[in-house]
Amino acid sequence: MVTIALYNLKGGVGKTASCVNFAYLAAADGFKTLLWDIDPQGSSSFYYKAKPKVHPGIKKLITKDALLENAILSSDFELLDVIPADNSSKSFDIMLEEMKGNKNRLKGVLKQLEKEYDFVFIDCPPGFSALSENIFHAADIVLMPVIPTTLSIRTYNMVKDYFKEKDVDMAKMMCFFTMADLRKNMHNELIQELNKDKRFFQNFIPYLSDVEKMGIHKAPIMEFANSSYAAKCYRELWTEIKEGVLE
Repeated sequence: MVTIALYNLKGGVGKTASCVNFAYLAAADGFKTLLWDIDPQGSSSFYYKAKPKVHPGIKKLITKDALLENAILSSDFELLDVIPADNSSKSFDIMLEEMKGNKNRLKGVLKQLEKEYDFVFIDCPPGFSALSENIFHAADIVLMPVIPTTLSIRTYNMVKDYFKEKDVDMAKMMCFFTMADLRKNMHNELIQELNKDKRFFQNFIPYLSDVEKMGIHKAPIMEFANSSYAAKCYRELWTEIKEGVLE
């Protein structure tokens, strides 16, 4: 089982759209796939029309004796399951409190899924916290979308520093450019500069309206615009990521 956490310190960088599309593509490739929406905003759950029939309560999902299977829902797509976000007002605070002082809590919870899934994708909330530290230690890959702008590069460097501070394996961090506009000189220059960093995949996601339309269709891009350039970009990037992860 490969656990891939989609993360960025800041929001609005295409994290959730990428998580939704990668999970879809993994399942389409024949891999048994789970998407766990840990972001309180619940956007991945929204795209997959996933609402928990009964709220087990976030605390029951992350305690030592947690039974994740009680929270797992089937999606409309073969081989793809979802743990919807618990967006109750206190859930995030409870999760943070439970994670304090135990950076391997989430890793222990995920172990019960090892024989059930090939890929687990985690849609992470932004920011640094006890939860993010847990996610970094639990994930095999921390996949970080980066917009090629000055502030986003600053954020990227802050995350690298956090990894070093918390003694997280730097090899876990893999990045790709998103919302890239090659008509802009700054975007081109930053992409060329950071492509020297072996953490970045060569394929990237341009700024495209079809990505924004996912919210209207409540579906991955391939379901409503399969022949679009956006779908092509996501397929090519997923192929590169998959080959990098499974090599």
